[in-house]
Order: sequence, then C-alpha cells, then structure tokens
Amino acid sequence: MTRRIHGMIAEFEKPEALKRAVVEAKRAGFTSLDAYSPFPLSEVADELGVRTTAIPWIAFVSALAGGCIQYGAQYWMNAVDYPLNVGGRPLDSWPAFIPASLVVAILWAGAATLISLLMILRLPRLHHPVFEVHGFNRASEDRFFLCILSDDPIFQEEAARDFLKTCSPLAVREVPACD
Repeated sequence: MTRRIHGMIAEFEKPEALKRAVVEAKRAGFTSLDAYSPFPLSEVADELGVRTTAIPWIAFVSALAGGCIQYGAQYWMNAVDYPLNVGGRPLDSWPAFIPASLVVAILWAGAATLISLLMILRLPRLHHPVFEVHGFNRASEDRFFLCILSDDPIFQEEAARDFLKTCSPLAVREVPACD
C-alpha cells in the first residue's frame, strides 16, 4: 500500500521569506501552491494568482435583482393588483418606492456576498490536512507557511522537499492526506 500525502509544507519566520519562496516555486514550475500567514499578504496573493473579482460582481447583480424585484412588487401591488387612489397621487409613486427598494437591494447584496464567499472558500470546513502538521497552529500567530500540493503535475515528494529546503525555511514537513 502506498502512502498518500497532501503535500509538503515549509515554515518561514518572515513574510519576505515566504514571498521569495513563492516566487522561486513559481519559477521552478510548481503551479499548485498554497500560502498561509497570520495577516493578508497582497504580494503573495498576486503571485499565487488569487482573484477576488467575482465577489463584487455577485454583490452588484444580486443587489440589482433584489432592488428590481422589490420595486416591481410595490408597483404591482399599488398600481395593478389593488389600485387605491388616495388624495389624487399617482398609482406609480416611485419616490415612495425607492427607500424600500434600496434597503432590499442592500440586504440581497449582503446575503449574496456571504453565501458566495462561503461557497468560493469552501467553508465551513471543519478539518484541513495542514492542521495535522506540527507547529501549523502558529500560522495564525507569527509564522508563514508555503505548501506545495501533491496534485501539482510535477510534484514528487523528495524533489519538493529538496526544493523547499533550498528556500531557507525554519522547517520542511510532510502534510498527511485526509482519509
């Protein structure tokens, strides 16, 4: 029986070291990488090709849909379904419909953002293989980690370990696969 692993992970003390390691890994041809740090590193995210451009569009489209549905519902109820002329006002009194439409648009945008973010990030995820790595708990405190995933086309366990050792990490460890 062959032993399965999730990848190889290297621990770094400084964010600059993590960024250098990511650049070197990309230059070496690795494409399936993951980085962990206690705070956002936009340079590392850019180097890894992380794109968050879908979230604003999802929020915009859902806000537009929610606002239009709310406005349409108010129009239908007041001008078509049950027209009630009070004081000679027009049945389609759009200034009165705008505040409720804006509130509903904001609510739809917030809900769609939350749901799509959870789906994109595949959360909630109660367990991840990197949680088994000794010392990984410091990723939320003061350490930086780079993981070369085993699904990378050029991944070979010993070659990945040797490559990560050339990046001057504090430690290089194996990430066990989840069964």
